[in-house]
Amino acid sequence: MSRSAVMHPLVLVVQDEPQPRLSLASVLASHGFRMLHAGPGGRAFMRASGHQPDLVLVDAGDRGGDVLTLTRRLREWTASPIVVLLPRDLEHESAQVLDAGASDYVLKPFATSDLLSRMRVWLHQTDRTRGLRASPEPKSDRIRIDRERRAVFVEGREVHVTPLECKLLLALARSPGKPIPEQQLLVALWGHGASTRVQHLRAHVRQLRQKIERDPARPRHLVTDAAGAYRLTLR
Repeated sequence: MSRSAVMHPLVLVVQDEPQPRLSLASVLASHGFRMLHAGPGGRAFMRASGHQPDLVLVDAGDRGGDVLTLTRRLREWTASPIVVLLPRDLEHESAQVLDAGASDYVLKPFATSDLLSRMRVWLHQTDRTRGLRASPEPKSDRIRIDRERRAVFVEGREVHVTPLECKLLLALARSPGKPIPEQQLLVALWGHGASTRVQHLRAHVRQLRQKIERDPARPRHLVTDAAGAYRLTLR
């Protein structure tokens, strides 16, 4: 990655209306961000996956639209932070937005400084996670995780994993063989305030076992610890 890319984070803005999009573009450009744009359709998901933005901004519009479905679908395509710009009269939906996979939300109208502050918090957290890539690539005779490509190989064959599943594997692979508490994994995947997503975490664990274990009912690699934690054993 070039020095320019590191210093100028890439933000995907999901917004279909020209005027709000231009306003956001102006704010982002004046504060050193690069920007991609997509409307709330299939192109947004492809850009989220193909361009690997550092952060996704979803503008819910004046009426909110189907922001829950949109956020849920985006989360399937990217592990990057998702910040939703939510109309103030839809604040009652904020918990549902977070449960759908958003990392945070900002009520509209908002002060530019508030939006930028929230974005930088999430970008800082992402930078800390990416900084761990310098550690050795986690692998065994059966399983290899390619950090840069965000790809997983089992017995030499690449298996399809979602960005969130790969993020979970990488979080466990930082301390192979050691139990990682559920709450720590929740923060690693969704940030602070994600304690209500335990069932989401367990669902992702089950899906990963289907992909990496010879016998998912008797997991050898992704093991549940008796103390309510998970450990990844690469051997």
